[in-house]
Amino acid sequence: MSTLVDFASGALLLVGSIFILIGGVGLLRMPDFYTRIHAAGITDTLGATAILLGLALQAGWDLMSVKLVIILLFVLLTSPTASHSLAKAALDVDLLPLKRTKPE
Repeated sequence: MSTLVDFASGALLLVGSIFILIGGVGLLRMPDFYTRIHAAGITDTLGATAILLGLALQAGWDLMSVKLVIILLFVLLTSPTASHSLAKAALDVDLLPLKRTKPE
C-alpha cells in the first residue's frame, strides 16, 4: 500500500511541477498582459493544487495534511480572484489587449 501512495504522490508532485514550469514559460512567451494573466492563473492554480495534494498524500492522515488542505482551499479561492482583480484593474486604466489576428 505504501508504494501505491508513494507513486501517486510522486506523480502528483511531478504533474504539479510541470504545470508550474509551463506557467513560467507562458509568462515569458505570451504577447500581452491579459494572456500572461491567463497563463499564470490557470497553470499556477492547477500546479499548486497537484503539489499540495501530493504533499498531503506523503503526510498521511495527520495534522500536516489538514494544514495542507487548508492552504489548498486558500489557493483555490485567492488565485482566480487575484487574476480577475488584475485584469479588471488593467481594464480600468485602459490597457487594451493586443489586436493581432495572425502571427507575424
